[in-house]
Amino acid sequence: MQVIPSICTFCGVGCGLGLRVERGRVIGVEPQSGHPVSQGQLCAKGWSTSFAIDPGNRLTEPLIKEHGKFRKASWEEALQRIASEFRAAQQAGGADAVGVISCARATNEDNYAAQKFARAVLKTNNVDHCARICHSPSVTGLARTLGSGAMSNSVADIDQAELILVIGADVTENHAMIGARMLRAQARGARLIVIDPRKTRLARLADIHLQLRLGSNIALLNGLLQIIFKNGWENAAFLAERCEDITPLRQHLAAITPEQTSAATGIPVAELIRVAELFSHSPAAFTAYGMGITQFQSGTNNVMAVSNLVLACGQIGRPGTGVNPLRGQNNVQGACDMGCLPNVYPGYQKADEPAVQEKFAAAWHTPMPVTPGLTSMGMTQAALQGDLRALMIIGEDPVVTDPDQHQVARAYAALDFLVAFELTLTETAKLADVVLPAAAFVEKDGTFTNCERRVQRIRKAVAAPGSARIDWQILGELAARMGYAGMAWDSAEAVFDEMAALTPLFSAMSYAGLDKAHGLQWPCNAEHPQGSPVLHAQSFPLGRARLFPLTQVEPAEGPDAGYPFVFTTHRFHFHYNCGSMTRKSPLLERETPAGLLLINPQDAAKHGWHDLQAVCVRSRRGSLEVRLQLTDDLPPGTVAMPYHFLEAPCNRLTNDAMDPISKMPELKACAVAIEPLAAGVVPHNPRDAREVPVYASL
Repeated sequence: MQVIPSICTFCGVGCGLGLRVERGRVIGVEPQSGHPVSQGQLCAKGWSTSFAIDPGNRLTEPLIKEHGKFRKASWEEALQRIASEFRAAQQAGGADAVGVISCARATNEDNYAAQKFARAVLKTNNVDHCARICHSPSVTGLARTLGSGAMSNSVADIDQAELILVIGADVTENHAMIGARMLRAQARGARLIVIDPRKTRLARLADIHLQLRLGSNIALLNGLLQIIFKNGWENAAFLAERCEDITPLRQHLAAITPEQTSAATGIPVAELIRVAELFSHSPAAFTAYGMGITQFQSGTNNVMAVSNLVLACGQIGRPGTGVNPLRGQNNVQGACDMGCLPNVYPGYQKADEPAVQEKFAAAWHTPMPVTPGLTSMGMTQAALQGDLRALMIIGEDPVVTDPDQHQVARAYAALDFLVAFELTLTETAKLADVVLPAAAFVEKDGTFTNCERRVQRIRKAVAAPGSARIDWQILGELAARMGYAGMAWDSAEAVFDEMAALTPLFSAMSYAGLDKAHGLQWPCNAEHPQGSPVLHAQSFPLGRARLFPLTQVEPAEGPDAGYPFVFTTHRFHFHYNCGSMTRKSPLLERETPAGLLLINPQDAAKHGWHDLQAVCVRSRRGSLEVRLQLTDDLPPGTVAMPYHFLEAPCNRLTNDAMDPISKMPELKACAVAIEPLAAGVVPHNPRDAREVPVYASL
């Protein structure tokens, strides 16, 4: 048996693991001792990695759909079909009639190739990935306030923090190794404050839990700042030296009172004053947040409000401090860094700047597109309108993960052509015209970037099943068939070296350098050859940071007579995203029953409902049937569902109302109604009746 060092693919923590390989198969995993992030530990999901990539139900050959059924095809036939269909789509609708959705679970090398394919081969900026529906407000919001949308500090800084503030993040469930580190910090004396409308496990263990009303984030953060300014608790020296004039923000907050904030948020005045004093007076306050503030139509402003609080108190630029978005997927940071966004090239070089376009045109030996690109949600709308005709989806499952599931399915049905790169036949892949079998992370070399900007190596441990290929190889072969020879790399390292040569944030990185120290944190350049554990120590990319006056924005839908409950989404510790990987593990699958709607016992008692009762829950967009689970984790009037289960696809209900800046859909809040099913009726499983394409002859 061999043990091959690699990185866990669940969540953005980036834990080090060893792949136990025997006779060409991964038979188990073990933690990497001495790893700077995971410190020789793994969570339940990490321990179950081998189930996620087991070759038992993997795609092994290209599939082409004919008459509603898939048949096996050769790579040559599949690639020629894709090239022909994309050219036909562009001839009919122009260069921007096609798009690419890349993958937050794929390597940096795969994502670099995806955006290069979109821009150099297809001549479009229509490229995006699932950061759009998780942390796009972090990129846009922190870019406006600081100039950089990434985690400012390192996970290890939790060990130096005197106070830890967590807002809108269920850390012990979703980022278990970071949650464990926070609890160890609390045990040594750090104050732990959690702001969340739910009583999460971390909230129950915290020194202070502010259980705010769902969606009142800006009202709360404004109220804390008002108390800080009124009492003179702000860091005046930091503000004078490092920030632009904050007079507009002071004036904006002057009329707010703690009593108004309490009424808007449901938090007692005494608790507001206590938290404001503790945070502003702490020698080192580490602030972390998650999708509980980003997945709103006010997501960008929510992030900017967090930044306002951190900057006003000078809690940034030092060890143990910072504003730290906790990324959800293993390489969502890297996919953003690689330029899989419609408005930026690798390293956040702006796609609308002529100098950047000229730089990449010269490097890639072909003109660059100048038309602004569409986001993933924009591509959905364009498909419904007939403007987007062909779409490439690499390793994502938007039919399950995007809001308003029915609308997404209609959009993909309206396309002339859909191609998916996948490990298994996901719900989205079932709708595709061509499906290409892709290699899993254990079957290729490359890099992932975790939430703290740490770029880490993964290594090929086993061969891919059948004729499955690596994403960057597929894209290179497809580019050649479409007349572009600039993607004929011979290794993942060659892809990485090309990226680093064009991207100042990564210019001093190499595979050899990454191997020496469990990876390097960007910026890693001539000025910082060993990487940058802490950002903004001396200055901000903007020069001086900016604090913005912001006003509370309510969710697009509130409860009313027809839809009396507020609905939100969340994750369970034992599962990950749409469940396509974790639900392969019998160990994880047995821990959490599928299809649950969490509800406060007071609400259940009011309507005469009981635990595990079968109900129908409906919104203005769709309905589904589930069982109730009574819990006081939620306040009365609010219900919640996990989004891991195809049996209960909560994105049938969620709202696609968007943040106007980042285009983030409001996945965290909508209005629903609940109706009991007749006694003895079992909740309907949509998988039973769904029309699913089947194999013609495999």
